[in-house]
Amino acid sequence: MVMSVAAPQAKGKYAEDNIFGANNRANALAEKIGVDNVINGTVGSILDEEGQLVMLHVVQEAYKALTPKEIVAYAPIQGYPDYLEAVIDQCFGQSRPNGYIQACATSGGSGVLHHIIHNYSEWGDDILTSDWHWGAYGSMCADNGRKLREFELIDKNGRFNFENFKEHVRDMVSKQYNTVIIMNSPANNPTGFALSSADWDQVIVFLKDVVKGQDKNIILVPDVAYLDYSGEKQECRKFFKKFGNLPENIFVIVAYTCSKGFTMYGQRMGAMICVTPNKDIADEFVAINQYTSRATWSNSNSAAMKSMVNICKDPAKVAELDAERAVYFKLIKERADIFMKEAQHCGLKYLPYLSGFFITIPMTEAQRVCDELEREHIFLVPLKKGVRLAVCSVSKKKIAGLAAKIKGAVDSVGANQ
Repeated sequence: MVMSVAAPQAKGKYAEDNIFGANNRANALAEKIGVDNVINGTVGSILDEEGQLVMLHVVQEAYKALTPKEIVAYAPIQGYPDYLEAVIDQCFGQSRPNGYIQACATSGGSGVLHHIIHNYSEWGDDILTSDWHWGAYGSMCADNGRKLREFELIDKNGRFNFENFKEHVRDMVSKQYNTVIIMNSPANNPTGFALSSADWDQVIVFLKDVVKGQDKNIILVPDVAYLDYSGEKQECRKFFKKFGNLPENIFVIVAYTCSKGFTMYGQRMGAMICVTPNKDIADEFVAINQYTSRATWSNSNSAAMKSMVNICKDPAKVAELDAERAVYFKLIKERADIFMKEAQHCGLKYLPYLSGFFITIPMTEAQRVCDELEREHIFLVPLKKGVRLAVCSVSKKKIAGLAAKIKGAVDSVGANQ
């Protein structure tokens, strides 16, 4: 018997992250045989064509210009007021929805999701998301005594599976006081899929109807981690306007992060942004989420907040930020286009990709396929129903020919697509 002194709810907890595991193996091999001889498609960060981690130049300069006080001072628990204004502006752009809008600083986008699960669902509740999702959603739910429930994101025609979504929501609303829905769109991780404007319209009409006249609430959580690499700056934000003027029992909380758009991955800086027609709900949002921040990590990263603020208050720096993002959006798209064209040529199926850091290849035997590819010094991420390729981090030179190699591994192990 293994000795344990953990409390009952903590016994048996263990997390081996297959993404970081594969990345560590890829890096160790690259040190032995050279970076040029290894394809590392695991990293969820932008790497340039030379394989170097990208930090936007305007962000680098903002960090260098920080004063000692800006770096080391304790920040307010809710976040600096000018930071909260900046994240609301950066998130919504020209598509700010009508309503009471408040924000709270969090420890990255992960902090947003933690607070929502903790404060807007009950012990034992289901939390709904799509079957293709970031794996940490599940552990966040489990660690808070909730269960992650999945609807089918993509139907057999490659479109948003609205019918399956409705089925799950109806069932949850019939059983729970609050129904929390995490919708990772645009640029879904791991597929690159996104809901269209018409899809969002359908979703909102349905959500209004399903809780109309009931003492039940929908907590709708657009996780927009990859927003800044999902399309033209204002065009990709237009769906936010749809969240204005909703009924009081449909509460929108946007999960915003500085990790991708500002290349501040390790700084762990984000914000939760609420939209509601009711001032009391917005005030409660600030009160309860500040409390939970104080009870977990206390206050957030001062240097990261001040760096963002100092960029966002200068129109010239914002223009530079937008221009740099556009360069890397174009680069990622070029990489994705190479892969998709070659995949079509060799008969390798992939899920509908519109934008973002990842493309997913659906298949059985994902782990065996990844093991086979590692023998060829190719490192990808095995998922329950497929394999994830990070086009954000693989150069165009290394992307070329990769689809055929994956197809060869699929055929070699007898996997089905």
